[in-house]
Amino acid sequence: MEKLKIATFNINGIRSRLPALLDWLEREAPDVVCLQELKAPDKAFPIADIRAAGYGAIWQGQTSWNGVAILARGMDPLEIRRGLPGGEDDTHSRYLEAAVHGVIVGCLYLPNGNPQPGPKFEYKLAWFERFIEHAAGLFASGHPVVLAGDYNVVPTDEDIYNPRSWRKDALLQPESRACFQRLLAQGWTDALRARHPDERIYTFWDYFRQHWQKNSGLRIDHLLLSADLAPRLLDAGVDRWVRDQPHASDHAPTWITLDRSEAETAAPKGRRRKAKATDA
Repeated sequence: MEKLKIATFNINGIRSRLPALLDWLEREAPDVVCLQELKAPDKAFPIADIRAAGYGAIWQGQTSWNGVAILARGMDPLEIRRGLPGGEDDTHSRYLEAAVHGVIVGCLYLPNGNPQPGPKFEYKLAWFERFIEHAAGLFASGHPVVLAGDYNVVPTDEDIYNPRSWRKDALLQPESRACFQRLLAQGWTDALRARHPDERIYTFWDYFRQHWQKNSGLRIDHLLLSADLAPRLLDAGVDRWVRDQPHASDHAPTWITLDRSEAETAAPKGRRRKAKATDA
């Protein structure tokens, strides 16, 4: 059986963690990678190194903050859009969408929202509403779709080591969780949870109070599958070894494998959408 491996990884600074990224790509060989928090402008994206590793890429950087990219092994992703609809005044680089290896991949970095309450939390919820609306259209399109990224949402108390000290955090607010549940209610499958329904499995460990050493983690990186892809899910997991490397990101790569036998029919018809600066 031919497999398609898709991963999401909040790199937390691609320039400083490029060696770790290249080491992971060589060792794990994912077919598609969604990166978040590039923290670099477009011109600083290390495309030469990425290509030398065997990957094509599209990216939307931003100086010091945010930034997303989609990498594809052995090909260049076919860009569909950058930025969510309705974001004419939004300057944050948080969403890319492309056709890759027969699947439509949406790469997202959902706003953190802290401190809350306040403008940042309001921005998080407004962005989430735009994303939910766009996701509904993707789901209804009939194309195989994966929505992968750092959602900055802990879906339930089973997705965090101990919710007590995080109750005021934007990641656990009822409004944030309700948005995530509304997204799932469209029909999307939470791949990691589908594969590990009863396991305490985390994707993020912050740098404080030895949270990595104590496995005090959170599950905030998610891969959601459209209805036709869900039955093709073979496996899902977290490459924890990456988090244990020196100078590591506080996230670990999270991945799925799909049965690739039917996936190559998914590439959308129509020409590439030309990005506008206002889509940021």
